[in-house]
Amino acid sequence: MSDDDAAAAKFAESPVAMLATVGPDGAPHLVPVVFAVHNDVVYTAVDAKRKSTQRLRRLANIEGNPQVSMLVDHYDDDWTQLWWVRADGEAAVHYSGEEMAAGYALLRKKYVQYQRIALDGPVVTVEVQRWASWQA
Repeated sequence: MSDDDAAAAKFAESPVAMLATVGPDGAPHLVPVVFAVHNDVVYTAVDAKRKSTQRLRRLANIEGNPQVSMLVDHYDDDWTQLWWVRADGEAAVHYSGEEMAAGYALLRKKYVQYQRIALDGPVVTVEVQRWASWQA
């Protein structure tokens, strides 16, 4: 298994990631997201959990600048167990179509919670162009 494959596998197993986008003013914007990975594409969705709007800043940021990063990490008081994996890539927002359906299916498979709540918002895909990782 290559280093990239190992990093991608560790990333995919994590329950939550931080999604970093950049706003029109150049300021970074980070939000926690749940996600699923298939063939170096990361899927996340805007779900039915309470939000002020489904037109979220992350969506506007992606539409303005599709370059994003996603980070998963593991902390332990035993610092020999520390690690992180970052996925850098190009994001797109899908309001319908095959990518949206694929994202919903993958998310429902990974998260039992999505079998009980509606997935009716857009799906964000991130085509990973680079995996970066570190471990103690």
